[in-house]
Amino acid sequence: MSAESDLLHQEFELGYTYTRSTGPVVGRFLTALRAKKIVGTRGSDGKVIVPPMEYDPVTAESLSEFVDVADAGTVTTWCWVTEPRGKHPLQKPFAWAMIKLDGADTPMLHCVDAGSEDAMATGMRVKARWAKETKGFITDIEAFVPEAQAEATESGEEGELITNVDIPIYLKYNFTAGQASARFLRKLKEGKLVGQKDPITGEVYIPPRGSSPKHGVPTTEEVELSDKATVQSFTIVHIPIPGNPIKPPYVIANLVPDGAHISFLHLLSECENKDVRIGMRVEAVWKPKEEWGLGMENISYFKPIDEPDVAREDIGRLK
Repeated sequence: MSAESDLLHQEFELGYTYTRSTGPVVGRFLTALRAKKIVGTRGSDGKVIVPPMEYDPVTAESLSEFVDVADAGTVTTWCWVTEPRGKHPLQKPFAWAMIKLDGADTPMLHCVDAGSEDAMATGMRVKARWAKETKGFITDIEAFVPEAQAEATESGEEGELITNVDIPIYLKYNFTAGQASARFLRKLKEGKLVGQKDPITGEVYIPPRGSSPKHGVPTTEEVELSDKATVQSFTIVHIPIPGNPIKPPYVIANLVPDGAHISFLHLLSECENKDVRIGMRVEAVWKPKEEWGLGMENISYFKPIDEPDVAREDIGRLK
């Protein structure tokens, strides 16, 4: 983390990939794209819909009749992008356009690499510029270009039907800790757990957020807490998480530190998973001091201690 005035901020990237089943219609469309072909479906009114739809927009019945259409067509409407962003398909000025392909009755959205805004016009003829290596995604069409500038392409065999596709999802964001959270993190670097007291209820919250979650009033009184805690609830994790060095099965627990009235999440270790229970008493196992930073990772895990369990109804209650 980096400091700016009294605040801390950190850039993060949240990313994961999930596998989507394409189904018979989308799967056929993607399979055709891989072969440098475009297909649509015929609706009950005889119209050819591109990209193909799984259900008829008129009757809601399933559609199964596929129709080959051309990879060239007519621009029906468009808008110009002067300053492309990183996720745009082209990193130079281009047009988003609705393109009605020859043989289709509905337009599809794609980008047009026209060279300049002056070259764009409603009614202009365009043709697909295919990627050198097609994989079965809409990006197999790199862009549409003015038909007069297009190169001749040859389609191939469709091959095996694409039934699943991997879809990566990534979110980049910048987290600003705020004054209360920044102080909490700096205290962690000193090997201390601190919370803040609600001035109305007297409850102590950790990690502090600077205001009472019940009444919205500022929480300014800081309370130093013990690194002993009570298990409020727990989960035994059996599924491995990509990139996580901890191998399952392991226990993640909601822990209420002594003196606090709300729990935080952390790892339990040095015990059999079957022996973990609600109300069990645990304490923090800290990393070596020279490894302490601005985060809960300063605590490697919590381990059981030889103290009587706390009754469920007393966990996190004011005394």
